[in-house]
Formats: sequence, C-alpha cells, structure tokens
Amino acid sequence: MDGYLETERMTMRALTEDDADALIELDSDPEVMRFLTGGRPTPPEMIRNDHLPRLLARAARFPGYGYFAATEKATGRFLGWFELCPKDDPEVPELGYRLRRAAWGAGYATEGSRALVRKAFTELGARRVVAETMTVNKGSRRVMEKAGLTYVRTYFGDWPEAIEGSEHGEVVYALDRADWEAG
Repeated sequence: MDGYLETERMTMRALTEDDADALIELDSDPEVMRFLTGGRPTPPEMIRNDHLPRLLARAARFPGYGYFAATEKATGRFLGWFELCPKDDPEVPELGYRLRRAAWGAGYATEGSRALVRKAFTELGARRVVAETMTVNKGSRRVMEKAGLTYVRTYFGDWPEAIEGSEHGEVVYALDRADWEAG
C-alpha cells in the first residue's frame, strides 16, 4: 500500500510508533471499546509495549498491507485507524477499523473500508477480504455491508472474559474478488 492512501475526505498512512498517544486516547473511550473489551480502556503501557509493536510487526510481514492512521483532510484531525492485513494467507486480508466517537455516523468507516477493499483487489492481489465483529455490533456490521462484504457465518469463540453481547457470538463477513469485480 506504500503506506499512504487518500479518499475523498481522509488521508490514510501507515501507523508508526509516533501514533501511540492518539491510539491511547482512542482506546480510552468506553464507547469505542464497548465491543472489544466491554468498555474498559486499554492501559497506555499495553498500547506502547504490546499492541502497537504487534500491529507494526504483523504489517511488516505482508508488504503493501497494514494498519493505517486516518486523518481528516480538511482539519488534519485524527479519526482513528484502519486495518487491511492478512492473518496468515497473503491473499486473504482482514478488514478492520476503530474510529473516534466524534467520527461515527459520518461515513468515514465506510469510505475507508471501500478504499481498502478496492486497493486489496486492484493492487495487492487479494482473492478475498474478510472482517469480523460481535453479532450485536450493528454499526460495524452495517459498515461491512456498505463496503460490499456479506454475512458468512456466526461462531462462538472461547474468550478469556465474556462481555455484554458475547453470548450472541461473533460474525464473519467476506467479499470474494469475483463478486467485487461483478459489482
């Protein structure tokens, strides 16, 4: 991905260690973390010493893919981050996003997701894009659908801590290259 992508309203660039403070602020919002930790903020030292280094290392394994800080073009304001990175198979990246609450409902998640899906199929050789969220996370599911992904299945993971809504499981969405090309 060359670490940089523009959409109509956003600039998306590769995350770096310099983004730690913005990620700490993002993960300190209980509403942002609601479907991830049940609303508990991520401790700053965990972001600096574990989460961010792990994301950067995973991105380094798959050239062109990665984790991207999104800023609003008009203001330069940090909106959140996006993911387009394989877990194992370089032809099957996972799409993800985590945006500040102030950016919710403005179409940024859909705009960024569509741009990343397009990039995956036109430039990175992906054969399939996948995404997951909690079954009860209707906002995230709607973004996946607007980005062209469709429901595949529901599963129940063995999570270390149950959070509200986890009893309904997780959902997987996907979009295959052929379906994307068919429009």
